Amino acid sequence: MALITDQMAKQLNQMVEESYFQPPPGFEAEGSFLNIVIEPIYKVLQKESQRSKGGTAGHSSWRNYDDLNEQFWSEKCFMKLGWPWDLSADFFHQEGRSARKPKTNFVEVRTFLHLFRSFNRMWIFFTLAFQAMLIVSWSSSGSLSGIADATVFRSVLSVFITAALLNFIKVTLDILLTFQAWGSMEWTQILRYLLKFFVAIAWIIILPVTYSSSIKSPSGAGKLLNSLTWNWYNQSVYNFAIIIYMIPNILSALLFLLPQLQNIMERSNWRAVILLMWWIQPRLYIARGMHEDIFSIFKYVFFWVVLLTSKLAFSFYVEISPMIEPTKFILDQVVGNYEWHEIFPFLPHNLGVVITIWAPIVLVYFMDTQIWYAIFSTVFGGVSGALSHVGEIRTLGMLRVRFKSMPDAFRKCRVAAHKEQALDVRSFFCVWNSFINSLREEDFISDREKDMLMAPSSSSNLPVVPWPPFLLASKVPTALHMAMTSKEGDDHELIEKIKLDKDRYNAVIECYESLKIILVCLLLDYNDKRIVDDIDKIVRNSMQNNTLLEDFKMAEIGKVSNTLVKLLQLLKSEPTDDTTERKIVNALQDFMEIATRDFMKDGHGILKDENERKQSFTNLNMDVIKDAFWREQFVRLHLLLTMKDSAMDVPTNLDARRRITFFANSLFMKMPRAPQVHDMISFSVLTPYYNEEVLYSSHELNRKNEDGISILFYLQKIYPDEWKNFLERIGVDPDNEEEVKGCMDDILIWASYRGQTLARTVRGMMYYRRALEVQCYEDMKSEQADLGGDESARSKAIADVKFTYVVACQLYGMHKASKDSRERGLYENILNLMLTFIYKLYRYPALRIAYIDEKEVPLPNGKMEKHYYSVLVKGDDEEIYRVKLPGKPTEVGEGKPNNQNHAIIFTRGEALQAIDMNQDNYLEESFKMRNLLEEFLIKHGKSKPTILGVREHIFTGSVSSLAWFMSNQETSFVTIGQRVLANPLKVRFHYGHPDVFDRIFHITRGGISKASKVINLSEDIFAGFNSTLRQGNVTHHEYIQLGKGRDVGMNQISNFEAKVANGNGEQTLCRDVHRLGHRFDFYRMLSMYFTTVGFYFNSMVAVLTVYVFLYGRLYLVLSGLEKSILQDPRIKNIKPFANALATQSVFQLGTLLILPMIMEVGLEKGFGKALAEFIIMQLQLAPMFFTFHLGTKTHYYGRTILHGGAKYRGTGRGFVVRHAKFAENYRMYSRSHFVKALELLILLVVYLAYGSSYRSSSLYVYVTISMWFLVFCWLFAPFIFNPSCFEWHKMVDDWTDWWKWMNNRGGIGLAPEQSWEAWWVSEHEHLKNGTVRSLLLELVLSLRLLIYQYGIVYHLHIVHENKSFMIYALSWLVIGIVLVSLKVVSLGREKFVTKFQLVFRILKGIVFLVLIGLMVVIFVGFDLAVSDVGASVLAFIPTGWFILLMAQVCGPLFRRLVIEPLGVLCCSCCRGGACRGPCCAKLRQRSGAVLRKIGPWDSIQEMARMYEYTMGILIFLPIAVLSWFPFMSEFQTRLLFNQAFSRGLQISRILAGQDGRGTITKRE
Repeated sequence: MALITDQMAKQLNQMVEESYFQPPPGFEAEGSFLNIVIEPIYKVLQKESQRSKGGTAGHSSWRNYDDLNEQFWSEKCFMKLGWPWDLSADFFHQEGRSARKPKTNFVEVRTFLHLFRSFNRMWIFFTLAFQAMLIVSWSSSGSLSGIADATVFRSVLSVFITAALLNFIKVTLDILLTFQAWGSMEWTQILRYLLKFFVAIAWIIILPVTYSSSIKSPSGAGKLLNSLTWNWYNQSVYNFAIIIYMIPNILSALLFLLPQLQNIMERSNWRAVILLMWWIQPRLYIARGMHEDIFSIFKYVFFWVVLLTSKLAFSFYVEISPMIEPTKFILDQVVGNYEWHEIFPFLPHNLGVVITIWAPIVLVYFMDTQIWYAIFSTVFGGVSGALSHVGEIRTLGMLRVRFKSMPDAFRKCRVAAHKEQALDVRSFFCVWNSFINSLREEDFISDREKDMLMAPSSSSNLPVVPWPPFLLASKVPTALHMAMTSKEGDDHELIEKIKLDKDRYNAVIECYESLKIILVCLLLDYNDKRIVDDIDKIVRNSMQNNTLLEDFKMAEIGKVSNTLVKLLQLLKSEPTDDTTERKIVNALQDFMEIATRDFMKDGHGILKDENERKQSFTNLNMDVIKDAFWREQFVRLHLLLTMKDSAMDVPTNLDARRRITFFANSLFMKMPRAPQVHDMISFSVLTPYYNEEVLYSSHELNRKNEDGISILFYLQKIYPDEWKNFLERIGVDPDNEEEVKGCMDDILIWASYRGQTLARTVRGMMYYRRALEVQCYEDMKSEQADLGGDESARSKAIADVKFTYVVACQLYGMHKASKDSRERGLYENILNLMLTFIYKLYRYPALRIAYIDEKEVPLPNGKMEKHYYSVLVKGDDEEIYRVKLPGKPTEVGEGKPNNQNHAIIFTRGEALQAIDMNQDNYLEESFKMRNLLEEFLIKHGKSKPTILGVREHIFTGSVSSLAWFMSNQETSFVTIGQRVLANPLKVRFHYGHPDVFDRIFHITRGGISKASKVINLSEDIFAGFNSTLRQGNVTHHEYIQLGKGRDVGMNQISNFEAKVANGNGEQTLCRDVHRLGHRFDFYRMLSMYFTTVGFYFNSMVAVLTVYVFLYGRLYLVLSGLEKSILQDPRIKNIKPFANALATQSVFQLGTLLILPMIMEVGLEKGFGKALAEFIIMQLQLAPMFFTFHLGTKTHYYGRTILHGGAKYRGTGRGFVVRHAKFAENYRMYSRSHFVKALELLILLVVYLAYGSSYRSSSLYVYVTISMWFLVFCWLFAPFIFNPSCFEWHKMVDDWTDWWKWMNNRGGIGLAPEQSWEAWWVSEHEHLKNGTVRSLLLELVLSLRLLIYQYGIVYHLHIVHENKSFMIYALSWLVIGIVLVSLKVVSLGREKFVTKFQLVFRILKGIVFLVLIGLMVVIFVGFDLAVSDVGASVLAFIPTGWFILLMAQVCGPLFRRLVIEPLGVLCCSCCRGGACRGPCCAKLRQRSGAVLRKIGPWDSIQEMARMYEYTMGILIFLPIAVLSWFPFMSEFQTRLLFNQAFSRGLQISRILAGQDGRGTITKRE
């Protein structure tokens, strides 16, 4: 953009100078700018996207958006590209040029080393701290005071040698990982890399040499170095070297304390400063001047200093120091006889044992900072939330106490405050009533609750403030009771008793004054009004003279009240005929007669005779009764007289309570004052939409699933109170089924507004316009402007200017032309949202639809060419804009971000809110949007915000226990989590919608959605990265919230977790994370790491710790080393090791997620409620849920970094929590959980079996209890959280389905859901796209499985304690026999199964008999014990799995190392890279076929099938056993749907199903 703008500005300047205003040469034709300037760039993007092979190719093999964009950061591009573009430039792809072009500045290589390279300062700090603590604890004193000893201190100074070594590794990685980008780099950057490398080499030589010279009595390598340095005994040399080495760090520390100076230096163009900064960090277009102000720095430095102090103290006293004595003992111990053929028999000082013991400790040391972060962020977030007034109003009781101060709080949120308090109260009541009306429209409250919550729209000149009736409930009946029980002469006491409660006194005054006003307005006859005035004078005189009890018969006041209530009841019901009118007249006459003759002692004279009584009060103003204002007064007065309870449970709906209390609480939180609407910042809302549901159809609502449940029935049971309120609103009797069915159009809308539909999202977003209309109208009324009655029209016009809503419906054009009934229905429903008042659905004239239109245009040669357009429509498909595109946007990037990118040009205003399709909004929150937008004008820290973070409420939390877990987890993240990220840590990014962007800032800096294939899978967070790198500022605000739907089923949640883990894996590799890790100061870098990719890496380390520990124990127990150590009487304490490992279980049990959850629930609902919810979560197996998803995060994060495969995973947004079949769960979790859990299970069993003779059972349980829990969770959590899993008939169906799937052969052409073979092939697709490096790493990691066979065979009874290596070699003979048998069976099936079935059976029988014969011979001739058979199974199962893994890896590895190089050598069209043409494709295909033919692939496949059978049966067997017991199904139902039970829902009715009429079936 900068380059194009610059060139066009030059052209314009030339035109002005020459006064020649004609298009430049080549730009005369229409569309020439698109064709000449834009299309060539698009074609480059398109070509590079094609190189990515749909995102399966490595990132280093193609240039993504960032690579192309960063080519324009250099001045060379001006000279290379020319103007108009020189299409022969190297930037553009030319025909015949197939050479791959270099990356720009950065290469996204798939390796975990990016974590060290990006966050090297953190790793260096923790490594040096560990080394220093180890040195101090190893000293004779073993305490921190030992550092004062000169020898210990000198040893501690050796950490600088380690720092130099780690720095050398870092600069080496810089060179290796950026080498493929050197072709596009400036020579100065390459020179910097090389100089850094040589300086690092120099330091790793200088520091060890000078350190050795400071040691007075060196030995070993130190002695050699000392001799080379001529016996320097001057320690100051090393100290001097350290000072020189630390000069850059000292300068960085000084600049850190002067952030403004550092910002100036990074942006400076002075040559001296440029040279200095060039050495510190590469000069880039971005990532400069990001340092915060000094106060912000102080806050997050304090956070991290306290955290790191606590963490290091814990590590020193709990993890390191207690391990020193056992380690010294092990080093000094003499090992006895090994129980196997020792691999490293001459390893001195038992170093193998020491490494085995310390490896898990080291992993825990580097991982447990994540736990400390969770603890401190919880504490800081809780304190920050309390100071921000979060949760001050969390119950209806608190609301009542604070309600009267809400108008004043509301006034403080507005710029234009009124001088008169009454106007402020009226303005607040206007907003409050709109809020309550919206709750009624959404069916959260009933008509009566609405009347109780509504404030009067006008005060009618009352002497008191007319608060909503729910605040005055029971006040008037209580006062009436006091009056009835009062004795004559106690006038003053009665008045004082009533005045004790100010609300009661005001309610009495309001009732009297309102009654008088109503009667005066109702009566038309002058004499009737005179009678009312006479009564009023008597009452007032009695009050003044304190003779109220003397002038009135208070015992009769109840009768007066009852007749008045009857009158008001009639007035509330609008009269339709003369009969109703006559009833009103009679009721009024009865009221006046009782009031004057029974209640007033001297009232007989007011109505003089019977004839006058009959003629009075007959001439009434019936128009008053029909007026909405007066009907409101009738209802209010009726409520005040009849509400005898306290109304503490109003409203009864939990969501209504939550919204009311949050709105009330938010008014007391700190927020900017809102300007008038015509002065506010204008904004747009953008929602990307693909093909999700817009509105549910009648068929979808009534269609039953496999359990006989329809969506409508489900909703009626999940939301019973809202269904009842809905029927009341539309005036339908719930018992009349025919009448209910006749209102299906209304039911469709009601149901759609309770799902995650586009209609719900659009309704919520259009609340912004409705709120602006109300606020604009109030602004004009407050200004008392005379607009001739056009206030409403003007307010709508201003609202349309200030607000725009664009839905980016990517497939709208295709749906419009489609003949498919569903797609056509989606189009019509979207059109109806804009078009008409259909189905009583609000019309949204401000709604705009943007879509990509595809048209075929004939070319001059007769061929057809597809043209693409971005189109904006409104109303009846009326086009507003049509912008031709250079090509299809979704071809050059991910679908969702490019859907946003093409539509963002149609948004308007200065702010942009990005809203997802599963979100909702509320009217009361929309009233605060003006306040939120004002945040853009206020400095937060050093600068004004560029992204405003907004909290969310998860509205799907009540569906099931899983949904509740996810809701709490997500709520804690979007509240307390992001609160801490924004303040004090200053590292909040954009984690998803509904954040508000500074539209002008972002649309000129790359937009809000990076869209490169795969690398930008989690496009949301890249918007935050992009904003921060360009000196943006991201804040978080909790006085406003929006709704969001989340996944509710186990498999949906797993897909979501997998998608997020995939995204974090890609972020680990990206340049944005690398630059932020380097350009942030040390403390913000820590904050960023532990809240983004570090969380997922540490989750993986937590699991890796279990593996390292158990494999270490396997080595110790099989080698016999553990036995010799534990049986030594000198060993006294082995608990330190177990205590240190206990840290890992904190990760495992989900404590990291539960801590902030408890704090936030405590803030917003009370800590008693938080404790109760915590206990309930434990009872509902929340630790099992979080432990299971720890495995999900680990699997997908690790696989993404090693092999790629990240992709968008549709999670589904359905209602009913359905039963997932066993086969479906097996496919989904087999590799991510089941295989890993069974491996851990074998490890635990072997460790138990071979150590039980000398180790106490309590020690085993103490050390491994959390690991057994991990295994159990990973194996059975998907079934425990699977509805109806323990119903016998479901279990039988699942078994039949799984068995059929396993036995379905012929995987070619079948989907993975249809055949095990097809699924097995698809599970290894990621290996085909892996690099040689990742494949070799897989191969190396799989070698761990060989230790079982190696160790166990030496413990068999048959070997008679022979430790010869030949024992292990002979064990492979057994493996060979099994593989040969499988190959024979496989060949037999291929040759004979179709024509010679009998021959094939005979062959299988022969193989079986031969194997049995061999077993008999071994039992009889070689003394094989029965226990040896079980041990052999444990030994050979892992080996067989190793063979499977090796076979899966070797195929892709052979293709990469042999076939592809052969193709390059043999193919003539391969120039500079691998050929992708048909010639080499045929070579690859034929070579693959030959390998399959001659190789053992069929045998491998059969072997894999046997393993899958075994795993499936092992997992299924416990489920089948438990399904025998009927109570298990009931227990599971209670476990999964406890929240629904607590809301009065009989979930068994849903799971049992119902018939078509909504009644329960016989099955229940």
